[in-house]
Amino acid sequence: MPDTQDIVINTSPIIALVAALGDLSVLQMYRNVWVPLEVSEELAAGGAARFALAEYQAAHWLHKHTHTLNIAPHLLNALDKGEASVVQLALDKNIHTVVIDETAGRRVARLNGLAVTGSIGILLRAKNEGRPFSMREAIDRMQARGIWLSDRVIAFALTQAGETR
Repeated sequence: MPDTQDIVINTSPIIALVAALGDLSVLQMYRNVWVPLEVSEELAAGGAARFALAEYQAAHWLHKHTHTLNIAPHLLNALDKGEASVVQLALDKNIHTVVIDETAGRRVARLNGLAVTGSIGILLRAKNEGRPFSMREAIDRMQARGIWLSDRVIAFALTQAGETR
């Protein structure tokens, strides 16, 4: 869990955090939260339900990029457009930490010299900073929304949060 003030966030963690807590206010513990246009487009295209779109649109304090990035070919070849744009924006803005949940995106981000956290890392930081919520209930709400978490990640999150299954 990197100690950072500025982050660039991907689509999946936005959805996971809304599922876990009902909104994105937990991200206000960071000084700046950057969102590439490509991530905004993925959220807007998110199917009929467009889960998390209203909460995302209501978070006016997010730094929502408004133009398409010139994404390096090696990123586009390895990742989907959203993840590639997160890594590219972090590199362009010299932001050290990205928020990506998917394994491939995390690996490529690290290979590009970036620190990585995910939705669980953000929840753990919030818990460590004294925000009152149940990690177990947050994880249950994420899973009820179809967000997959490994047993190892769940056990780690509950242990670090001082909760047991």
